[in-house]
Amino acid sequence: MRKSKKKLGAVLLCTAMLVTCMTGCGSKSSDSSGKTDSTKLVVKEEDRSDTLKNIIKKGTLVVGSSNDAPFAYLDSTSNEFAGLDADIIREIAARLGIPKVEMKEVAFDNLIVELNNKSIDMVTDAMYIKDERLEKAYFTDVWYKEGEALVVKKDSDIDGKDALKGKVVGGQTGTAFLELAQQWQKDGYVKEVKVFNSQSELMTAVNTGKIEACVTDGIVASYTLQQNKKLDLKVVSPYDAEAAGRIGAAIRFEDKEFLDEVNTALNSMKKDGTLKKILKDNYGLGDDYYVNEEDGATKNVAK
Repeated sequence: MRKSKKKLGAVLLCTAMLVTCMTGCGSKSSDSSGKTDSTKLVVKEEDRSDTLKNIIKKGTLVVGSSNDAPFAYLDSTSNEFAGLDADIIREIAARLGIPKVEMKEVAFDNLIVELNNKSIDMVTDAMYIKDERLEKAYFTDVWYKEGEALVVKKDSDIDGKDALKGKVVGGQTGTAFLELAQQWQKDGYVKEVKVFNSQSELMTAVNTGKIEACVTDGIVASYTLQQNKKLDLKVVSPYDAEAAGRIGAAIRFEDKEFLDEVNTALNSMKKDGTLKKILKDNYGLGDDYYVNEEDGATKNVAK
């Protein structure tokens, strides 16, 4: 997603290979429990939507993620729900009076399918707000911005897209970054694009020389290289991202009132500085990643 050095806190995933073992379609889940603070509540009890009432009665908001570090994943040491999106949704839940958030692991390509199958309440997995997705679900207002990075071997002389002529690059299935790499192939910038199922497979392929570069999420790339010092890789810098996108959470069309409640909580976090604090203090992300309330409204497809 971007191109600045990240301070990723005390997250303790040991290696990108461990992330691979944890990632994919599966049934793993984890709780994040906490007492709600009545002073933070943004929706009065009598004004709550039926969806919110049912979630509070159930006691748990179930969110879907592909187990995607550092955004929304299960910490390998504690089995707790962790990451940037996890921190944001936990705060939103607290402001809505929901005592607990649980992550259900679902393959990235199936997240909106599972949302509409009602096995999860929301999708929170650093998902880009895109026109084709807005035809399948509502999206919240923007949580933060991000863009792609180009990852190569440390001794590579590749310094940008123009240096990829005749080379094989990789991308991860279901991501905007794979689509960008495939567009580069159509435009003649690269020879071939190979598709991988996970971030760690993608990075390993570059590390072992199976491909010469990969186009991937900048935050994830920086996180992976920070966690796994054995990878002989670097993020190309300076680099101007082409696929910069806006991140939000997906919610079913039938839950429009719940969408409005989530947005109310999100925008209260923007107003009081909590969202900026999460981005900066927990993940080292500066103003380039922040989207204010005025510029962050999502134009959902009317249903």
